[in-house]
Amino acid sequence: MAKVRDVLEALDRITGGRCVKDTEDIYSGSHKFVIRKSSDVPGKACLETPGLVCGDPEAEVNKIAVTMTLTECNIELAGATGVDAIIAHHPVAEAANTGGVTMRTYLGLYGVAVFELHEAFHGLHPGIAFIHGHQAIHADIAFGGVPGNILFVGRALKGVNTLGDIIGRLDYFMGMDEEKRMLMAERGARGCDAIVETNVATGGRILVGTKESTVGTIIHIFPHTGFTAEHLAQVKSRFPEADTVLASISRVNADHPLVAKAEELGMNFIVGNSHAMEILENGMPLAIALQILLPEVEVVLFRERITATPLTMAGTPAIREYARDIAQQYLVNRAADDAKEVKRRAGTAG
Repeated sequence: MAKVRDVLEALDRITGGRCVKDTEDIYSGSHKFVIRKSSDVPGKACLETPGLVCGDPEAEVNKIAVTMTLTECNIELAGATGVDAIIAHHPVAEAANTGGVTMRTYLGLYGVAVFELHEAFHGLHPGIAFIHGHQAIHADIAFGGVPGNILFVGRALKGVNTLGDIIGRLDYFMGMDEEKRMLMAERGARGCDAIVETNVATGGRILVGTKESTVGTIIHIFPHTGFTAEHLAQVKSRFPEADTVLASISRVNADHPLVAKAEELGMNFIVGNSHAMEILENGMPLAIALQILLPEVEVVLFRERITATPLTMAGTPAIREYARDIAQQYLVNRAADDAKEVKRRAGTAG
């Protein structure tokens, strides 16, 4: 029977020893992958601690779920389906990832252990580059000295000659036809043609160039990690043969400085898979590796579909009526009543 500590050992093996082994790794400041993430929003910094975040190392594990970001939906699904451990790619923070309540209380309710990896998993395999049609000849997971600022420079694979080839390759690997059928089925079931969904809405897109534009050497970037137009100029000077910028995981709009810089440098610019697809790019290889190392444990993939529905069509008629009544009686009117009370008190005080 596998235990939580066996899962940790497997993750440490997968990452080449990058997991936290004890609290000294967290507080000493010497562990390369214990990284504080902060954009100086007061009180919202997060410390990445790859490995076991919460759980009893001696607890038994029969079923593992691999997910991208821990949410209350993940925890509830785990509790309802007998999952003993969740491996989250992204870092986990108290309350932020556990429905606004303390982590030990919520996870303890269902006996679920939680692990995280994130930066400790990055750079371990060439899969994201492969899916996007190139083989990396250079990789950096902290370009410019910025932790997590990942950069690949790659040569286009055989058969990938144009930007259109990259778009077609992404559609094939990510099953975009299936995603579109899923969306059409949901629209039909809910009787609302205005529903939109993340994977369909964020497919590959060409921002500079055409489907016929040729591709040879690709600068593959991830804009949300802090990659800037200045960084792009530096990479281009080092790899002058690069003809294409490919942004994936996160995306940019056509008026972004990165796009302008690429155009200035005479390069194509294409947007690849969004962050919503990383569960397949990174999550699935991790899940299969765990299954190989822990064959006695069942491993499942937690996938989330995020949709946007017009408010007038969201939910059932009963829940819409309920929501209108609550909003009117307890939220909108209360705000107006509070304002009147403040005004009355001000008049009395005068």
